[in-house]
Amino acid sequence: MADTSCCKLHAIIFPLPYQGHINPFVNLAIKLASKGLTITFVHAEHIHHTLTKSNMDKETDLFSAVRKSGLDIRYSTITDGFPVEFDRPLHLDEYWRSLLNDFPARVDEFIGNMIGSADSPPVSVLIADSFFAWSPGIARKYDLLNVSFFTQPALVFTVGCHWDLVTQNGHFPVKGDNEEELKYVPGVDSISTKDLMSYFKEEEIETVVHKAVFAAFHEMNRADFVLHYTVQELESKTLDTLSKNQPTYAIGPVYSFTNRPETTRVAKSLRSELDCTKWLDSKPPGSVLYVSFGSVVQTSKQVIQEIAYGLLLSEVNFLWVAREDILKSGDSDIFPDGFQDEIKGKGLIVPWCDQIMVLSNRGVGGFVTHCGWNSTLESMWCGVPMICNPVAYDQPTNRKLVVEDLKIGINLSDGVSIHREEVAEKISGFMSGSASQGFRDQAEKVKKILHDALDNGGSSERNLDKFIYDLRAKIINL
Repeated sequence: MADTSCCKLHAIIFPLPYQGHINPFVNLAIKLASKGLTITFVHAEHIHHTLTKSNMDKETDLFSAVRKSGLDIRYSTITDGFPVEFDRPLHLDEYWRSLLNDFPARVDEFIGNMIGSADSPPVSVLIADSFFAWSPGIARKYDLLNVSFFTQPALVFTVGCHWDLVTQNGHFPVKGDNEEELKYVPGVDSISTKDLMSYFKEEEIETVVHKAVFAAFHEMNRADFVLHYTVQELESKTLDTLSKNQPTYAIGPVYSFTNRPETTRVAKSLRSELDCTKWLDSKPPGSVLYVSFGSVVQTSKQVIQEIAYGLLLSEVNFLWVAREDILKSGDSDIFPDGFQDEIKGKGLIVPWCDQIMVLSNRGVGGFVTHCGWNSTLESMWCGVPMICNPVAYDQPTNRKLVVEDLKIGINLSDGVSIHREEVAEKISGFMSGSASQGFRDQAEKVKKILHDALDNGGSSERNLDKFIYDLRAKIINL
């Protein structure tokens, strides 16, 4: 074997500017730096502004505390071409059109200036979110190794990367509520068209986000290495199949706090977090149902109200994270009239919280979730079974993993619409019915798989070490 110990690596890291991508990227940066890499972490300027405001952080360098602990992480920001105060969610198409067409030139200039700077150690690696289609071309231009970090399950990766195959078989685009089984996607035994990502659906194929996503999937097979934010034991067949085509490493869930608690001081939350510990501690163990639909997706007032009435009918304790922008209509009046008065003592509604802290509290016994992968992994990590209500993007596919493959959750609704009586029945059975203990036992088994993967000698730790070794070996042999 080649001696790779003397090869100092300097990686530039670019996360997609969304909460579900920022969290794993920050943790990956810390993890890689703890293993001897020099890291330059690059946030979009508006993300930096939001993080410092939400966390009341006066530091201009979000990684200064980490650096004091001995890790070599530099920090920088880049403009996306819009003013900080520009409302990106409100102008989603304009924003994504710019990310697709204009942002790559800004990255090109940024990396060119950095490589030409005497203040920067020689750069050898570009680690970018897999949904940035520009990374292979820019990496090649500057002779950098191109590492793609995919922050969703391997199942989503292989389905997306075989979009052409799905098209050839007549299953793209998915029309209406059509349900057919796909048994030809490499590494996947079977998946229904209803479980494909939302951007496979006919009604979404003309959107700018759809075009950007498929441009990225088209480029992912050009990466020198692919890091997957999943665990080998959870998706072994899919990952083994993917590894036949390009170097593939399952390194999830990359939680930095597991062995370096001081590094949790890096600001990651784009919203101010309320501490719910006192309220949760006042409830019996396993009695609280946590409800959250993540940081981005929106839903209708009808859905929120049916869930609200369902919670009342179920009579369970609940903690509900209700973002002010949760409704598609933009209406700030989220809940039914009088709802917040009726829930006193049994329910707590907050705009945002530290989710991992909530899920790890002994009072929490279940999670009503949109099935974003970040939330799903955090629930698995804490051994909390899920009630699934996927909304968009990869969430329908993640639901399949939770409910059908891992059997650590149920669907919030078995039909197209959500009705309060069904919601109440599902919640009651899930939290205290005959099947409740079975879900909790299975969730504990999955929790152990994740914790074992991050232990010394676990699969994710071994895979990360192998990735770093392979990086150094490739650089030496270039």
